[in-house]
Amino acid sequence: MKIDRLIGILSILLQKDKVTAAELSEKFEVSRRTIVRDIDDICKAGIPIVTTQGKGGGIQIMEGYKIDRTLLSNEDMNAILTGLKSLDSVSDSPNYKHLMDKLSVKNSEISDFGDQIMIDLSTWDRSAISWKIEIIKTAIKKGETIAFKYYAPNGESARTIEPYHLIFQWSSWYVWGYCIARQDYRLFKLTRIFDLKNTGDKHQPREIPPYKCQYVWHAEKGITATVRFDVSVKWRILDEYGMELPRFNADGGIELTYTWSDKQNFFASVLRFGDKAEIVSPPELRKEFIELLKNISDIYKI
Repeated sequence: MKIDRLIGILSILLQKDKVTAAELSEKFEVSRRTIVRDIDDICKAGIPIVTTQGKGGGIQIMEGYKIDRTLLSNEDMNAILTGLKSLDSVSDSPNYKHLMDKLSVKNSEISDFGDQIMIDLSTWDRSAISWKIEIIKTAIKKGETIAFKYYAPNGESARTIEPYHLIFQWSSWYVWGYCIARQDYRLFKLTRIFDLKNTGDKHQPREIPPYKCQYVWHAEKGITATVRFDVSVKWRILDEYGMELPRFNADGGIELTYTWSDKQNFFASVLRFGDKAEIVSPPELRKEFIELLKNISDIYKI
């Protein structure tokens, strides 16, 4: 991708006094003409680049701009490389590995530290989403719509969207875009997407609003309840809700007042804890849950 190459070129220029177009061309496996256009784009971004011809010539950042060469310290570069490695965990191509090699510029401090932090963004079955990510990335880049079958708590539906962002949050991958059917922006979980395809249809440019984490939606439109947990599942409570929300009682019990997105999600969350969780309030949800347990019990009657 061009942006990857521009970051790589800028990184090299920040770390080396001078480099030739031929060296950059070979390193990034593109023509010298492409490198010249890239340098022009970097200049347009406000970073002054000087090119000199002849023996000893090359490409360098303007001398008076050298103070900004500290923009990317070794620690900064390590953070970039760690991020690139995390992207490689869900990518079917070695593009990010190649870029990491190019960014390192034979700096031992960077390469040594880079192996100490590992981030894996893939699911337990990497193949389940990696190909979806590639299709969506291509569609975003080309400004094309994607179509797929989507499975949600309220049923199955066919969707066509204009994809704008690939998002990793809540330990899962999502695509965010404009849904043609709903005439609004929606978030779709990749593991619930099937029969995904790039339609090849270009969509009209639109003014895209900033993405906002839809977690707030749960607090605004969900249901609030209090649940008591046994101390034996404290580790799971900390995993899912953190230390601030639960109340840790003197008797060892744990109480949590929380807002879930809907009743189905709430009951499913309680059931995950088996006999280690009890709904305390509100009483109407407690009664509904008892009815649910009776129905489940009826299924297993011999």
